[in-house]
Amino acid sequence: MKLTLLNFKNIPIAILESIDAPISSLQDALDLISDADYHNAQKIMIKREHLGKDFFNIDTKLAANITEKMREHYKYLMVVGDFSDLKKRSWLEFMQESNKEGQIMFAEDTQEAVKIFTRD
Repeated sequence: MKLTLLNFKNIPIAILESIDAPISSLQDALDLISDADYHNAQKIMIKREHLGKDFFNIDTKLAANITEKMREHYKYLMVVGDFSDLKKRSWLEFMQESNKEGQIMFAEDTQEAVKIFTRD
Protein backbone atom coordinates (compact mmCIF):
# COMPACT_ATOMS: atom_id res chain seq x y z
CA MET A 1 0.00 0.00 0.00
CA LYS A 2 1.48 3.32 -1.05
CA LEU A 3 0.01 6.57 0.27
CA THR A 4 1.03 10.05 -0.81
CA LEU A 5 0.30 13.00 1.43
CA LEU A 6 -0.98 16.15 -0.24
CA ASN A 7 -1.97 19.40 1.40
CA PHE A 8 -4.86 21.38 -0.04
CA LYS A 9 -5.70 24.61 1.81
CA ASN A 10 -3.63 23.26 4.74
CA ILE A 11 -5.76 20.11 4.88
CA PRO A 12 -3.66 16.93 4.72
CA ILE A 13 -5.17 14.30 2.45
CA ALA A 14 -3.70 10.81 2.18
CA ILE A 15 -4.05 9.60 -1.39
CA LEU A 16 -3.80 5.89 -2.05
CA GLU A 17 -1.54 5.64 -5.09
CA SER A 18 -1.16 1.88 -5.33
CA ILE A 19 -2.17 -1.26 -3.54
CA ASP A 20 -1.16 -4.91 -3.89
CA ALA A 21 -4.73 -6.22 -3.65
CA PRO A 22 -8.12 -4.49 -3.45
CA ILE A 23 -9.50 -3.51 -0.06
CA SER A 24 -11.80 -6.45 0.50
CA SER A 25 -12.02 -6.83 4.27
CA LEU A 26 -12.40 -4.79 7.40
CA GLN A 27 -8.76 -5.52 8.25
CA ASP A 28 -7.69 -4.03 4.90
CA ALA A 29 -9.62 -0.87 5.78
CA LEU A 30 -8.00 -0.75 9.22
CA ASP A 31 -4.58 -1.02 7.55
CA LEU A 32 -5.50 1.96 5.38
CA ILE A 33 -6.62 3.91 8.44
CA SER A 34 -3.36 3.04 10.20
CA ASP A 35 -1.30 4.24 7.24
CA ALA A 36 -3.30 7.48 7.13
CA ASP A 37 -2.64 7.93 10.87
CA TYR A 38 1.08 7.55 10.20
CA HIS A 39 0.80 10.50 7.78
CA ASN A 40 -1.36 12.50 10.24
CA ALA A 41 -4.17 12.61 7.69
CA GLN A 42 -7.81 12.62 8.66
CA LYS A 43 -8.94 12.48 5.05
CA ILE A 44 -8.23 9.60 2.67
CA MET A 45 -8.80 9.50 -1.08
CA ILE A 46 -8.90 6.24 -3.02
CA LYS A 47 -9.98 5.13 -6.47
CA ARG A 48 -12.99 2.90 -6.97
CA GLU A 49 -10.77 0.12 -8.29
CA HIS A 50 -8.95 0.03 -4.94
CA LEU A 51 -12.09 -1.51 -3.43
CA GLY A 52 -13.01 -5.17 -3.76
CA LYS A 53 -16.34 -6.29 -5.20
CA ASP A 54 -17.80 -7.04 -1.76
CA PHE A 55 -17.67 -3.35 -0.88
CA PHE A 56 -20.28 -2.68 -3.57
CA ASN A 57 -22.55 -5.53 -2.46
CA ILE A 58 -24.75 -4.10 0.29
CA ASP A 59 -25.61 -7.61 1.50
CA THR A 60 -22.00 -8.18 2.67
CA LYS A 61 -22.24 -5.09 4.93
CA LEU A 62 -18.57 -4.37 4.18
CA ALA A 63 -19.30 -0.78 3.14
CA ALA A 64 -21.35 -0.19 6.30
CA ASN A 65 -18.66 -1.75 8.50
CA ILE A 66 -15.93 0.34 6.89
CA THR A 67 -18.07 3.44 7.38
CA GLU A 68 -18.32 2.62 11.08
CA LYS A 69 -14.55 2.14 11.39
CA MET A 70 -13.94 5.47 9.65
CA ARG A 71 -16.29 7.10 12.15
CA GLU A 72 -14.59 5.41 15.13
CA HIS A 73 -11.16 6.57 13.93
CA TYR A 74 -12.28 10.10 12.94
CA LYS A 75 -11.41 9.52 9.29
CA TYR A 76 -13.14 10.56 6.09
CA LEU A 77 -12.91 8.43 2.98
CA MET A 78 -13.45 9.72 -0.55
CA VAL A 79 -13.93 7.12 -3.25
CA VAL A 80 -13.28 8.51 -6.73
CA GLY A 81 -14.57 6.88 -9.88
CA ASP A 82 -17.42 6.10 -12.20
CA PHE A 83 -20.37 4.59 -10.34
CA SER A 84 -22.89 4.68 -13.19
CA ASP A 85 -22.96 0.87 -13.42
CA LEU A 86 -24.28 0.56 -9.86
CA LYS A 87 -28.03 0.52 -10.38
CA LYS A 88 -29.30 -1.37 -7.33
CA ARG A 89 -31.63 0.85 -5.31
CA SER A 90 -30.09 -0.10 -1.96
CA TRP A 91 -26.63 0.85 -3.21
CA LEU A 92 -27.81 4.18 -4.64
CA GLU A 93 -29.50 4.98 -1.33
CA PHE A 94 -26.30 4.06 0.53
CA MET A 95 -24.24 6.39 -1.68
CA GLN A 96 -26.70 9.23 -1.29
CA GLU A 97 -26.86 8.84 2.50
CA SER A 98 -23.09 8.47 2.75
CA ASN A 99 -22.50 11.68 0.81
CA LYS A 100 -24.85 13.48 3.22
CA GLU A 101 -23.23 12.08 6.37
CA GLY A 102 -19.71 12.58 5.06
CA GLN A 103 -17.82 9.65 6.59
CA ILE A 104 -17.52 7.95 3.21
CA MET A 105 -18.20 10.04 0.13
CA PHE A 106 -18.23 9.36 -3.57
CA ALA A 107 -16.99 11.67 -6.33
CA GLU A 108 -16.67 11.28 -10.07
CA ASP A 109 -13.17 12.75 -10.31
CA THR A 110 -10.26 14.02 -8.24
CA GLN A 111 -11.16 17.68 -8.73
CA GLU A 112 -14.64 17.15 -7.32
CA ALA A 113 -13.19 15.11 -4.43
CA VAL A 114 -10.68 17.81 -3.48
CA LYS A 115 -13.39 20.47 -3.69
CA ILE A 116 -15.61 18.48 -1.30
CA PHE A 117 -12.74 17.72 1.09
CA THR A 118 -11.58 21.34 1.27
CA ARG A 119 -14.86 23.21 1.37
CA ASP A 120 -15.41 25.44 4.36
